[in-house]
Amino acid sequence: MPLPGACLNIMEARHKQKGYGSISNPERFCNQDFKNLKQYCLIKGVRYLDDMFPPDAKSIGQGILKPSDLAHVKWLRPAQIAPDAEFVVDGVSRFDFGQGVLGNCWFLASIGALTFQNHIFEQVVPLDQKIKENYCGIFHFRFWRFGRWVDVVIDDKLPTINGRLIFVHSKDPNEFWPALLEKAYAKVCGSYTDMTSGTPSEAMMDFTGGVHMCVQLSDASSDVWGLICRAGKSNTLMGCGTPQGETSANTVLPNGLVQGHAYTVTGVKELISQGKLVKLIRLWNPWGKGEWVGDWSDRMAFEDFCKFYTDLDICGLKPDFIDGKSSAQWKTSVYEGRWVAGTTAGGCINNRDTFWTNPQYRIKVVGENSETNGEKNILVSLMQKPDKRNRRLVQNLHIGFSVYLVSEDYKTQSGKFPAMFFNTHLPVARSDKYMNAREVIEFLMLKPGEYLIVPSTFKPNETASFILTIHSREETCCYENSNSNEQRYEPVEKVTKVKNHQDEENKKTFFRQYSDKYEEVDAEQLQRLLNENILKGEMKSGGFSLDACRSMVALMDTSITGKLNSEEFVRLWNKVTKYKETFFLTDVSKTGTLSLSELRNAFVASGMKVSDDMLSLMALRYGASSGHMALECFISLMIRLDCMKKIFKQLSDGKSINLKESEWMYVSMYT
Repeated sequence: MPLPGACLNIMEARHKQKGYGSISNPERFCNQDFKNLKQYCLIKGVRYLDDMFPPDAKSIGQGILKPSDLAHVKWLRPAQIAPDAEFVVDGVSRFDFGQGVLGNCWFLASIGALTFQNHIFEQVVPLDQKIKENYCGIFHFRFWRFGRWVDVVIDDKLPTINGRLIFVHSKDPNEFWPALLEKAYAKVCGSYTDMTSGTPSEAMMDFTGGVHMCVQLSDASSDVWGLICRAGKSNTLMGCGTPQGETSANTVLPNGLVQGHAYTVTGVKELISQGKLVKLIRLWNPWGKGEWVGDWSDRMAFEDFCKFYTDLDICGLKPDFIDGKSSAQWKTSVYEGRWVAGTTAGGCINNRDTFWTNPQYRIKVVGENSETNGEKNILVSLMQKPDKRNRRLVQNLHIGFSVYLVSEDYKTQSGKFPAMFFNTHLPVARSDKYMNAREVIEFLMLKPGEYLIVPSTFKPNETASFILTIHSREETCCYENSNSNEQRYEPVEKVTKVKNHQDEENKKTFFRQYSDKYEEVDAEQLQRLLNENILKGEMKSGGFSLDACRSMVALMDTSITGKLNSEEFVRLWNKVTKYKETFFLTDVSKTGTLSLSELRNAFVASGMKVSDDMLSLMALRYGASSGHMALECFISLMIRLDCMKKIFKQLSDGKSINLKESEWMYVSMYT
């Protein structure tokens, strides 16, 4: 059985701190270890068969082949397709392959760009793999996937009809690295069908894990040519696309270009023709045929390029191509976050009451360069992470971000900035618009000072994960601003309780009326007392369950008897009363339940400090599917939270806790 998600998240964070998920130590996709699997196959003398991406119709997916064609598909290994099969024949080149029936020109255009950068190519495609030496039918490839590098293992069975490859195929029938690379990426996406339709930037980012810039060619500035030239001299991948026609069909125009098609930029050059400077761009069509028939033939003048193509994507390992200054040492900060409906998904600034609940990131820009020459110095990327295994099922939300200058009166603010800040401050920069794209990017000029970056979805209460990447030319200090223990919230009245000795005695007298002969109550008796006496008529959801009462008994039971004595019962009653008063104090909507924004205020009123991550977890664990929390669920949550904080305080050094297995099981299984 897989581990719970909360445990997996902790493990992932620890692994990342140790470098797991880097290019030198990639994460094992589907938990498959290439070296161990290959060694096993060699020892056993068997050919590898991947049970996580098996050679069957499910791995192909639905919709790209007719049922009659699908019935004739045979999965063959390279040696069954070509007698002299090799992984690589005479080096790698964009001319090695052509597109098959799959509509993944965006992916193949990216591979074309990849073949120009040997260092990046060898990161993605380990070239020590052979088909004839130590062969057992297993291969692996590396991709950057939303913040981490993964090592993807596949078998080498490829889909064919009548002995011919259905999808990407090599010009040399004996070369198989393109088909195997495509299969590995199909596994990452979920199936071959899941690779249909996309943009070159998606795959180029997955090949580099670096810096992405998108240039809209319709309003290209005078510096675009300089940017392209710098990118051409740097270790970058470049791709572009033509506008879609009236239909989704890839129609070939009279000028030779294909509508709605992805191309690879393979070279840039300046030359003098008839006494004039001419700027040329060389392009490659993943179809392997069909090219520009206008001026300069297979090379295209820059003016025509801007006229007939919509956008240009540039992806590099480093941001050094951005300004062309070799002396500039760009710094990169990466943060992973999450919008959770009701807690940290406040929507755009149009939602004044909830915008402040979005994740917040504080950045301090140091240096004088940007102030003196007005050059852009900060590149911000916001990328949303999918929550679906299959790429075709992912529905991107409209995302964007705003940047605020931290004024003097807020520089001492620790933790999340409240709604009043955003009501009195305007953003100094923002993403151009909210887009339902995988990534939103803006290149900004920020003067020295302190800023707050707020990523958000356009609509509130939309749950998704994201990666915020900040590339800065100047020295910067960045940190996530939402999880500080000292946060300034909107004013909320706190519940205070004065101890009343007579009240304590009255509660003990009441307790003795219902306790057993040993003056104790078990979970079943506690359930009746809470539901039928103490909180009668105040609960909307049917009262405390027996399991909730067992949990409360375990949390308050100091003698480990499975029962509560009078002292323990009174302490529990006092807590129930306190949290009931907090509940109704913060239920400003008077619905008898707490919305998740009211839940945040309830923690403040209780004197509890919780991070956004913890708030989201507790909302998922104790809240209803409607996003609201009933009184009994809130009381159960607060009692457990209070108890677990006290346990940590007693058993830890204040920062971390060290338990033997028996001790951990003792605490966790009963408490």
